Amino acid sequence: VQLQASGGGLVQSGGSLRLSCAASGRTFSSYALGWFRQAPGKEREFVAVISWSGDNTYYAHSVKGRFTISRDNEKNTVYLQMSSLKPEDTAVYYCAAQSDGRLGRGSYYYTTVISYDYWGQGTQVTVSS
Repeated sequence: VQLQASGGGLVQSGGSLRLSCAASGRTFSSYALGWFRQAPGKEREFVAVISWSGDNTYYAHSVKGRFTISRDNEKNTVYLQMSSLKPEDTAVYYCAAQSDGRLGRGSYYYTTVISYDYWGQGTQVTVSS
């Protein structure tokens, strides 16, 4: 699976952005897909993950209620709709895929970088105050 993230940019505090991650590979629809982010000088952190069917999702506490993850298996694309953006959301955002498509383990497992098999390049999101 190869992943290509896009949609980042500069936005004012309170604004919205939608990130996209296009995937190639015939097994895309069987993978769970997640978003992580990394701010300068900080570790990469979990943002959200969605199961292969789209029925199950998990969010980081810091983005719950503001961000929505979704996927379109016909387009091989996963999205991250970000609303009510804050300066602390500024980071490089990465999409990632893992083979446990059903999200059948405990939610903590899917928040860890090591549990993901494939990573895309990042897309920069900058939120100005």
